[in-house]
Amino acid sequence: MTSSPPSCRFITNKMCPFAQKAWIALEAAGAKYNLEQVSLYGPGGKPDWFWKLNPKGQVPVLVVEDEDLVLADSDLILDEIQRVVDAKRSKLYDVMSNDDVNATQKVQSFRNCLSEFLPIGKKAVLGGNNDKMWTKLQELDALIQTPYVAGEQLTVADCAGFPFLWRIQQEYGNVWEEHGCNNIPQWLEQCSRQPAFAKSIQSSWWWWW
Repeated sequence: MTSSPPSCRFITNKMCPFAQKAWIALEAAGAKYNLEQVSLYGPGGKPDWFWKLNPKGQVPVLVVEDEDLVLADSDLILDEIQRVVDAKRSKLYDVMSNDDVNATQKVQSFRNCLSEFLPIGKKAVLGGNNDKMWTKLQELDALIQTPYVAGEQLTVADCAGFPFLWRIQQEYGNVWEEHGCNNIPQWLEQCSRQPAFAKSIQSSWWWWW
């Protein structure tokens, strides 16, 4: 008999892309959680209880209540998402449990390349070198197998990348193919059709800085 997944508190701000990627993963995993929003700016400031959970004052924070575990980093939440998966509802493919070396490498390569992209993308959006940004995006594009990063299966790599590449499309428009990125627009469209991703899209949003 399979034990039920633990209940969680997910403390977030829906406009933050780092929090968004964790939110997508929770939804895709079919996790049982209560979402609590905190204001990161403004006169009220962050509540004291939030500072106790994460002294850095950053979202997202996932509290796995049954295990008395606090995960105060979006990448860490993705790494530990299997702790809270509901196997009956999950749409996420667990590359580790399935001992899928090929998919594991694809997921890790994409997430590493995404981390390299973020500071480059920031500089470009703020008036820096667009050519350098598109070169890095071409690298990301080459790592997407379609329909998802690892091919047919939805993984945490898709959850990780969507908020950031979606924002690039909002800023620059659908000009991917003009810059040698043929897979990203198809991938964004595919992800956007999935409920876990669609639910996370906000009309007002922040960049990642």
